Amino acid sequence: MGSPELASAFLSDWHRIVAEQDLEALREILAEDVSIGAPPYWQRLEGRKLVHHLLGLIIQTIEGFSYHREWQQGGELALEFTGRVEGLDLQGIDLISLDTEGSIARLDVLIRPVNAVNALMGIITPQLATFLAEPD
Repeated sequence: MGSPELASAFLSDWHRIVAEQDLEALREILAEDVSIGAPPYWQRLEGRKLVHHLLGLIIQTIEGFSYHREWQQGGELALEFTGRVEGLDLQGIDLISLDTEGSIARLDVLIRPVNAVNALMGIITPQLATFLAEPD
């Protein structure tokens, strides 16, 4: 688990990356074996390439994305966010676990309400399916 100092440095980078939609920098802050739990997938999605692609889709799809409250305990973070997708307001929490290098080792994305989740997944799922069908 990452230290509080690494977590503070990470947060500065994370906020910049999301605000600027800097997908190259996003890739660099993901651990090689990162995993994500995201709606509506029951199973965790694993690996830097897949998680990077999914996060990029999410960042580029949610309009007016902004963070509000933050909680930190060592290298564990909870970040509340809001945004819109297809005109629907959404609220969510990113639960982030950092590794000892300050990279994201585990991320869980929780979003409500269900109509916003459905709209988001309606956009992202076909794009993710296309990505998964591509040969390595």
